[in-house]
Amino acid sequence: MALSDSITTCLSPPVHYVICKLGFEKTDTYDINNILSESGEVCWQAVTEHVYYLKSDQSVDYIESIRSLGPVCESVNLHFKSLTKEQFVTQYALWFRWTNCTELFLEVFDVLQYTQTTEVALGLMKLTSCLERALGDVYLLIGKDCPFLLRDLLASEQLAVVFGQAVMNVLRVFIGSPYGLNLRNVLWHGFASPQEIPAKYCAMLLFLTAGLGQLLQTYLLQTKCILVHRPYVIFVSLEELDVFPDINHETLSIAEELVKLSSFVLKAMVPFWMAALTAFKQSRYADCVILLLPQLEVGLRLLFTTTNKCPNRLLTAEPSALYTTFDEMLAKHLDNEEVNQLPAVLEEPTMEFLWDFLNHQEGPRIRDRLSHGEINLEAFPREVANQIVAFAITLLCRFSDEDVFAFKEHVVIKPLMNCASCYRSRFHPISRLKKQVLESMKSIHLWPELPTVPEEHVQTIKGLEGNAEASPLTLMISEIISQLQQYMPQNCYSSDDPINSVLTERLLIALCDTHICTLYSPRPVLEILVVLRKISTQCHQVSEQVIASTELRYKQWMNKTLRSRQRHNYLRMLNSIKFLSPVLRLILALITVELINIHLVCKKNPCDYQQYLKFLKSVLQYTENLVTYTSPEKNKWDETMELTNKALIKIRKISDRKLMLMQLAT
Repeated sequence: MALSDSITTCLSPPVHYVICKLGFEKTDTYDINNILSESGEVCWQAVTEHVYYLKSDQSVDYIESIRSLGPVCESVNLHFKSLTKEQFVTQYALWFRWTNCTELFLEVFDVLQYTQTTEVALGLMKLTSCLERALGDVYLLIGKDCPFLLRDLLASEQLAVVFGQAVMNVLRVFIGSPYGLNLRNVLWHGFASPQEIPAKYCAMLLFLTAGLGQLLQTYLLQTKCILVHRPYVIFVSLEELDVFPDINHETLSIAEELVKLSSFVLKAMVPFWMAALTAFKQSRYADCVILLLPQLEVGLRLLFTTTNKCPNRLLTAEPSALYTTFDEMLAKHLDNEEVNQLPAVLEEPTMEFLWDFLNHQEGPRIRDRLSHGEINLEAFPREVANQIVAFAITLLCRFSDEDVFAFKEHVVIKPLMNCASCYRSRFHPISRLKKQVLESMKSIHLWPELPTVPEEHVQTIKGLEGNAEASPLTLMISEIISQLQQYMPQNCYSSDDPINSVLTERLLIALCDTHICTLYSPRPVLEILVVLRKISTQCHQVSEQVIASTELRYKQWMNKTLRSRQRHNYLRMLNSIKFLSPVLRLILALITVELINIHLVCKKNPCDYQQYLKFLKSVLQYTENLVTYTSPEKNKWDETMELTNKALIKIRKISDRKLMLMQLAT
């Protein structure tokens, strides 16, 4: 029997007791009228009386509080079941407006009318994420820099000022504290199966959210403050997230079969998987991903605990220890400093996909943003859901005790497997630098197409008279290129015209296509990447400024609106940019070659590394000065050429000793 079939729960015995049994120990009936006034207001004092405190330090006694609140939650659940939708909307809808998600809370009421445990769990996940976002908005009425973690937010002085400490302690019994029910975390991290989450706790959080709305209204009236909702995060450049082919109904049908066969899926979690696939079919893309992400975490946790031989880590940790979550599973080392074996099992493409979609700061960070309420669930893009479902299908195929060869070779599954096996990071700083370099080069390649005055009008700049090709600048560029060529693809340049054949977009595309491992880049590499990216950004800005200035000045020249001094400056600019173009292209080529060899920097001593970093910062200083000199406000072209000459001398000194990174590796 597969291990995934033998595991009946991911809740440790103490946590299982707290969530599934503790709140049911008191069987006495609680009168709803004790906590709900005739006018429909929550009587908070009556609710807070059920929170107990330890005599030792007056902190919340979570065990006694959960036990005492159990009947209250059941009473609220029965109260909601007794209401029609119309009655509920009339009585409560107004009090959900502060969340900016009124419709979502009304949908949770609908879910509570039935006994579908999967839907209750989904409703609770959505409720807690939206509640967290709304509480963060309230926090910002008083404070700055809203805490990232829910437990820190609920423990903040700012929310205690608005709602009262006793009220916040009630909330912490249900969410945000590892000592309480901790409903948000056990669901979002995939520890709880559908049948392990009592519906009455979902009902109680719905009730408490309305009560918070009533307290907030009083506070806003007293303080005359206005609650402002932070804008949602919007996924831009969806094409960057396009990894897998579109999923169709046939793919989803096969996925449903794989869910039943794959050892990646715990038997107790099958309903979540099926509900996720159904949600995708019904175009409920946010619901699909919310259901699926915790199940990916469960499946990976199963692999993690198996490969690292720590089966006890499959269960929820006790309050004194950390859960085994994505963060630890994707790390290089375990908490005991031993090497994490999961990356070797998953292999590099899968690890890079997980880092890209979950962790990298410039990636979509889907799980974080969904679980913290940062995304508009109604506008969640199909494209993103498609990637998560497709990726999940590949894991179902790869990790199965059953013979699924026929599924892997199926006409709709095989393309998914192929895409997964050749995935390369798109959001690691190395990948972002490659993208930046190509965008900068594309911009510089527009320069020859810019409108310009006839050649005979262009004034020759002092120091650059005569044959431009024989100028000191050109000679230095050629010398540096000759050193670069040994690290470049031979089919990307011609020895007859090194400057114009080597420093091309084609060359950079070929260089950027070189695979560079992005997993677990050491700190020195990340520091270097920061500087290289800044250099690339400055080059791009210089190019955009040159384009804008050239187009404007040409138009003014043709309209004869330039004064004499402006005309001379314009002609100097035209002459200067003929030399500036190969210089910027040279810097971009240098960046790319350095990038390909970047991990070699870790093989030398700190002094060499600091020397290298100092050199890069000097190049950065040059590009920053270029941005200043070529700006429309400055237009200092003579100074630009002087600065460029000095920079090339410095770069040539480095290239004479081979590229700096290669020097460090010897």
